[in-house]
Amino acid sequence: MIKLIAFDLDGTLTQHRTPIDERNTEVLRRLSEKYRLLMIGAGVCERIFKQLNFFPIDIIGNYGMQYAKYNAETKSLDLVRNDGGVCKDKEPIEEKAWFIRKKHGFTEFRGDNMEYHPSGCLTLPLLGTKAIQEDKLAFDPDRKKRRAFYDEVCGLFSDYNVFVGGSSSFDMAPKPFNKYYALDLYCREMGLSHDEVVYVGDDYGIGGNDESVYKSDFTFVTIDDYTKLSEVMKPYLD
Repeated sequence: MIKLIAFDLDGTLTQHRTPIDERNTEVLRRLSEKYRLLMIGAGVCERIFKQLNFFPIDIIGNYGMQYAKYNAETKSLDLVRNDGGVCKDKEPIEEKAWFIRKKHGFTEFRGDNMEYHPSGCLTLPLLGTKAIQEDKLAFDPDRKKRRAFYDEVCGLFSDYNVFVGGSSSFDMAPKPFNKYYALDLYCREMGLSHDEVVYVGDDYGIGGNDESVYKSDFTFVTIDDYTKLSEVMKPYLD
């Protein structure tokens, strides 16, 4: 029944912003002999492609705003879709971010209050856009601090799907874009039913960017350690 296996990247196939290693590349290669494979990421397609060491795979980026097909002849990506655009009305966004900062004690930070991405996605970096990496990593490793007021952020930024992103921030994608929306759209375009698809991801908790797929009717394979990918995918490799 399974025709497609879709993957998250960071934490699922490799560490955050780190190139995939040879072992997990080999897992993808073996799976590609039996199934169609797809990457669904939060970043742009080209960055994901480089992080995969240019593995031949179609890629959905920016929560569905970008879609690129692998071109076997050129061994590169052909960009099919590139929706979105930089937020133009920043004043209300800044005011909402400051409301959160003042209420929860994050008024001292390094850099800018908000980060605006070319895709139209936003980042509310609680420690600022120029925070020291060590401070970011130590801030909220179990995400309890941010999850304590996650619903409040969702309510304020109601035009966005909000995620507990990175180590010290909230990431936001304009609605309706999230990974469920992206995967469902891909299935409709490719003539696939949901029961023909498996999704593999690690960020499936409250506010995680895989949560929308985890809570849906897609078969979801959870992975909590990317070094165990071959074990997790064993039922699909045999």
